Amino acid sequence: MGASPEKQQGDGEVRVCSECDLVHHHVPVRRGQTAYCRRCGKTLYRGHTFALERSLAFAVCGLAFFAVANVAPLLVFTMQGNSNSNLLIDGGLEFLKTDFWFLGILVLFASVIAPFLLLCVIVVMVTPVLMGRAPMMSGVLFRAYAHLRPWAMGEIFIIGIIVAYVKLSDFADVFVGTALFGFMGMVISSVLALLYLDPRELWLRIEANRS
Repeated sequence: MGASPEKQQGDGEVRVCSECDLVHHHVPVRRGQTAYCRRCGKTLYRGHTFALERSLAFAVCGLAFFAVANVAPLLVFTMQGNSNSNLLIDGGLEFLKTDFWFLGILVLFASVIAPFLLLCVIVVMVTPVLMGRAPMMSGVLFRAYAHLRPWAMGEIFIIGIIVAYVKLSDFADVFVGTALFGFMGMVISSVLALLYLDPRELWLRIEANRS
């Protein structure tokens, strides 16, 4: 089922199509309905069933995967009988010891800190709402969510790990550690948590809980 932003007057807010940049009035949709662009047919937004509940579940799952990704080895190297392994944060820490310390900070923030904080923000925002309460410092949390989301680049880090695995395999035996699967699980969980989280719906729920 779909809603037609073309024929219905919205609630004062607008949505911009990511495909053709056409501006639409925001039309509330019921759970299970979808609003499409009237020009190119691109999906604008969906009325997911139990969207906030799903977002919270995936965020908690992502935090669990994150714990696994940080305590288990990421890659295990074996060369001339010597074996060595590294953790998720080791790459960024090694950069911090060199003249490229700024790159180490960037790697740590984009691949570890930002994804973790983003999941934490989602949990802290959504949990009180589902319990019928408004979260404390809602404005701060929403600003943190908006600033952290573009910096959470775990999927880019996975590509870097794959490239390193291919390069190192030329002169050493390289084995994938448990942390890589944990990190991939965190990235997938984060994507799904963001997919189901509609900030506008969340804010409306917060306002309703305050009244």
